[in-house]
Amino acid sequence: MSEKVIAIYCFLDDYFLETNHRGSCKPQASPKVSDSIVLTTAIISARFFGGNQASAMLYMADKQGLLMLEKSAFNRRLHRLAHTLSALFYYLADFFKALNLRGQYLIDSFPVAVCDNIRIGRSRLVKGEEYRGKIASKRRFFFGFRVQLITTLDKQPVQFFMLPGSYVDVTALQMMHLNLPIGSEVFGDAGYTDYEQEAFYAECEQIYLQIQRKSNSRRLDQTWQAAYKKALRQRIEQALSQITMRFPKKIHAVTEAGFLIKLVLFLLAYALETSL
Repeated sequence: MSEKVIAIYCFLDDYFLETNHRGSCKPQASPKVSDSIVLTTAIISARFFGGNQASAMLYMADKQGLLMLEKSAFNRRLHRLAHTLSALFYYLADFFKALNLRGQYLIDSFPVAVCDNIRIGRSRLVKGEEYRGKIASKRRFFFGFRVQLITTLDKQPVQFFMLPGSYVDVTALQMMHLNLPIGSEVFGDAGYTDYEQEAFYAECEQIYLQIQRKSNSRRLDQTWQAAYKKALRQRIEQALSQITMRFPKKIHAVTEAGFLIKLVLFLLAYALETSL
């Protein structure tokens, strides 16, 4: 674990040097704790401590011998670095896309509940019916967000998109923009079926949506095509499982922004795990 923590820190420090990062400290504050240390602590909290940042801070102070901020100061610094987290993810994504010579990608989604169904009326993080979604495979409802994720065939994440839980996969596909190289193929399950979107991406972006067909589809696949798409689907399901297995029973956050930051941290921790 110590070696992985050092590798993450070195990667972040090199990234900040390359991008001429100015730092998130206020002008009058002394940067005794660098942004590299703050983000390393936040990332290992998602990677090793189920998102518990207090435990990660204790580990960094005790095992690594580093000076750490107070919890409130740490949270303020982390919120100021929220855009940096997304930039880091897409920095890695460009690297993954450059290595993906086959140009094939997978898309799927997973739900993230903010609270148990019985507590929906008392939820302070988010409110409204748009956050009430359904998990079809489990025949149950949840209250929270649905995360769309695109990966390579090697399960390396290259793009994510977060929406309230009521937005089904095909609606999310219509709202998001696929930021992929020309000539890419994107494989998804039948929930992404939208013939107009397929034609639009093929004509305008030269990105080809290879969606599994329903039994009553007007454009049925040949037997070998259906088997190939089904086999590829298992890969992204494994990737989603590897991400969600590190989730705690309940992701603790005080604000919606804090909740989304923790989600991005879990995705970034997984991206780093596949690259380091």
